[in-house]
Amino acid sequence: MGRALLAYSEARRTAVAEARRELALNDIDARALFFVVRNPGARPSDVRDHLGITSAGVTTLIDRLVQRGAVRRDLDTKDRRVNHITATVDLDAHPWALLSAFDRAVDDAVERLDPDERQRVAEIIDGIVAAVTGPKA
Repeated sequence: MGRALLAYSEARRTAVAEARRELALNDIDARALFFVVRNPGARPSDVRDHLGITSAGVTTLIDRLVQRGAVRRDLDTKDRRVNHITATVDLDAHPWALLSAFDRAVDDAVERLDPDERQRVAEIIDGIVAAVTGPKA
């Protein structure tokens, strides 16, 4: 099971790296873009905290994504000192869909499994992840 999880992880890492090369994105920019897609209207501090980078680093990162046309900054209507970051690209449309193509293919394969088997495998994987990432004694 451990080898299978490692093989999955490596296959996903390789697929995302190839997509990033195609899109000329570095790893942290891609991670930030995924975060903003999942959290529309996020503040730069939310992106900073999620990625564990400095305030200056997140400003530079967001500048790069704005220049690429991947995100936009919107001023807060109540506090003009605050920006909200929103994705302007569709991760389901070419070329940005390259970033999530592997995950969509995995989802499709999982959907073809028997529902009971799918549930049991999910429970096993969740248990393994919890065991290795949970609180240390």
